[in-house]
Amino acid sequence: MIYLLYFLITLITFLLMEVATWLTHKYVMHGFLWVLHEDHHQPKYQNVFEKNDAFFVIGAIPSITLFYFGVHPEFNYKFFIGLGVLFYGIAYFLVHDVIIHQRFKWFSRTKNKYLVGLRKAHKVHHKHLGKEDGECFGMLNVPAKYFNI
Repeated sequence: MIYLLYFLITLITFLLMEVATWLTHKYVMHGFLWVLHEDHHQPKYQNVFEKNDAFFVIGAIPSITLFYFGVHPEFNYKFFIGLGVLFYGIAYFLVHDVIIHQRFKWFSRTKNKYLVGLRKAHKVHHKHLGKEDGECFGMLNVPAKYFNI
């Protein structure tokens, strides 16, 4: 029974991370930390890394902290919240950097309707080179209209 609870904590955390990502992307990345996100909206990558990649580190801090407090002084639910955050971070890397932006050419020819829809929504997001007038701030959950091929 406890394993089911731990699984649910991890799953719910993963799902809530999409909400946190949308809010962070709209109000933080396109807000007061635009200075870190701006290079991501430029037409071509100038370097292997962008200032925007700092958000991976920023996003890892809560997960690492939750892992620590989830095993110290004794094993507890915080570990599984950290695990949900970590799993979302891995999904974010695979979807955003690998599938959408193709920084690695692992899935460059996919015809999967869901993945193609994610790419379309993200292209709409990137058509705005400034921080204003943005749309499609989510990563895994984007409006249904982008899945109509």
